[in-house]
Amino acid sequence: MFKKEKNHAVDSAAITTLLGRDTIIEGTLTFKETIRVDGQIRGKLISAEGTLIVGENAVLDADIQVAVAIVRGKVNGRVEASQRVEIYAPAQVHGDIGAPAVVIDSGVVFNGNCRMQPELGKTGKSAKPDLKELKKVPESKPNEQKVA
Repeated sequence: MFKKEKNHAVDSAAITTLLGRDTIIEGTLTFKETIRVDGQIRGKLISAEGTLIVGENAVLDADIQVAVAIVRGKVNGRVEASQRVEIYAPAQVHGDIGAPAVVIDSGVVFNGNCRMQPELGKTGKSAKPDLKELKKVPESKPNEQKVA
């Protein structure tokens, strides 16, 4: 009857960098693993393979390009992720989002456009199926039954 709520928290041992509440950074921040921001950042955050966690007290006036973004704070800027974006209350996101998978919790303030794009394969081509291959598959009829 009741769904058990999934725990979306990242294990604290997985966080390799923590920027506390009193931290203010201006410019471009690049990282490789998992970073949690509880302070302020103005500029850009970039990580091809990393996870960004935006804490409830964080304020980011930044464009973000990461593998995974988990937002609970305030973001003013574009959020692009190669894997997924998760936004949980009491987050506020004012800017466009682009990712193959997007989760937006109830209670979130989101003002912008959301573009869900398929992941790019190693060839750099979109993961869309080839329409010519789909046409080769014989069409099944809904009520057709084989009798032995």
